[in-house]
Amino acid sequence: QVQLVESGGGLVQTGDSLRLSCAASGRTFSRFVMGWFRQAPGKDREFVAAIIWSGASTYYADSVKGRFTISRDNAKNTAYLQMNSLKPEDTAAYYCAASNIFGSRAVGDYGYWGQGTQVTVSS
Repeated sequence: QVQLVESGGGLVQTGDSLRLSCAASGRTFSRFVMGWFRQAPGKDREFVAAIIWSGASTYYADSVKGRFTISRDNAKNTAYLQMNSLKPEDTAAYYCAASNIFGSRAVGDYGYWGQGTQVTVSS
């Protein structure tokens, strides 16, 4: 079992940066693949990035590759999403999630979710 709480969202301008954090409770954090998803109004929730248990492998949606970086600190039970060069189309609620499945980008493969944090990028 793991419980997730996101923080770090806010209102920024085009080109700015934000770092989202996902604090996890439970002693098994290091056993999960951690992912970030986002959902804009009227759209489906979409995969953003994920990182495997050790942090040695990461994968990204094409739309954020080169701008966003996912990382984790298992000692702090925390995952991060560093977002640079933000664009208005990055505006969405961002969700942290945990999965037992390596390589998955599917919402249904993530069994644990946070409540989300809003990111708004103004033009």
